[in-house]
Amino acid sequence: MGNKRRVVITGIGAITPLGHDVASTWKGLCESRSGVAKITLFDASSFPTKIAGEVKNFDFAPYAAGEEFLGYAGRHSQFAIAAADEAMRDSGLLGGKWAPERFGIYFGAGDGGCDFDNFVSLLNYSWEGEGTSGEIISERYIERAAKILSLYTELEQEPCLAPGHIARKFKLRGPVFNCLTACAASSQAIGEAYEIIQRGDADIMLSGGSHSMIHPFGVVGFNLLTALSTRNECPEKASCPFDRRRDGFVLSEGSGVVILEELEHARKRGAKIYGELIGYGSTGDAYRLTDTHPEGRGAIKAIELALKDAGLAAQSIDYVNAHGTSTSVNDTVETLAIKKVFGDYAKKVPVSSIKSMLGHLIAAAGAVEIIACLLAFRDDIIPPTINYEEPDPECDLDYVPNKARKAHINTAMSNSFGFGGQNITLIVRRFE
Repeated sequence: MGNKRRVVITGIGAITPLGHDVASTWKGLCESRSGVAKITLFDASSFPTKIAGEVKNFDFAPYAAGEEFLGYAGRHSQFAIAAADEAMRDSGLLGGKWAPERFGIYFGAGDGGCDFDNFVSLLNYSWEGEGTSGEIISERYIERAAKILSLYTELEQEPCLAPGHIARKFKLRGPVFNCLTACAASSQAIGEAYEIIQRGDADIMLSGGSHSMIHPFGVVGFNLLTALSTRNECPEKASCPFDRRRDGFVLSEGSGVVILEELEHARKRGAKIYGELIGYGSTGDAYRLTDTHPEGRGAIKAIELALKDAGLAAQSIDYVNAHGTSTSVNDTVETLAIKKVFGDYAKKVPVSSIKSMLGHLIAAAGAVEIIACLLAFRDDIIPPTINYEEPDPECDLDYVPNKARKAHINTAMSNSFGFGGQNITLIVRRFE
């Protein structure tokens, strides 16, 4: 790694379908529990997919107390702020002394809230004509919109609002970025934050992601792509990565946040260290907007770049936290990519997908998955791939089926592959 500064992780926070903090999420993962259930956020009875991984019974009020500007925060911003609050407290930085201009944010926040009811009302009010032969009368639309739409609700649809809220709440005045590279967003954010610290542009970075797409537009969009599972009769079994019966991913919501810190900065303040980030690989497929390249060329290169950055051979990886979406194409191609890079060792390394329990948190998925890797170091436990019942001949690795496994691991790799062909691989290791 030459003269690059070393980067460690000193705080973690999460809001997921399994709980409102890291402890409850991790407990659920280790107990092989699913957070998937029937959709309650809107009436999905007429949709092909009627299930999702919702964050249940979440109360944002304690996080917004005394902060008027947070009263308008959208659902994804609320999750981001709550997870950031947990990570800040966990790191010991909240209320501590640090240079605000050396503390930045690189986030992977998804698109914001969906004011569906008002949007439909606007369309109904401003439509003239019968069926598809009608048209929107712009004067009516503007007249009605001025009366029923909220400036703040509309602003919350911008992905940049989540990191903006975090910066304001915690008075972070270093570099602030947001990337929205679909399912790879929070992993890419963590990788880019890591490089910012490595080159000396900041000492601490709050990173991760947040997303909530469980609304009519989000669900119908993925249904039109035939990407979602329609196994509505048994929600907790719908996400089954690498299993022959898989029929699509389960849409979920939540947030994951990590505090990245330059090693000596962390040591000087006596911070606890969960692990060290040592490898980052990023590529594009340049193929299709919704499909991974069938030969896994982008995924393979991302893994290779991360290993090169870490200065490791594939045989040094003790655990792979897979992207593992439960779609036919992703699981097959990810398995192929691991086999291409790892060779004979691919059959020996444990690979698991926590999306089998959480569903797919989209932009927030990678950050929560890195947190799972760090806790695997701490507790010597590899989280399982649940609902693995009928092996697929094309997916023939050790997927840690159905039950968590006791194992001492020193180095873990996490993959995130997004719509549009974005491929991210991160490597973390136990800090001794």
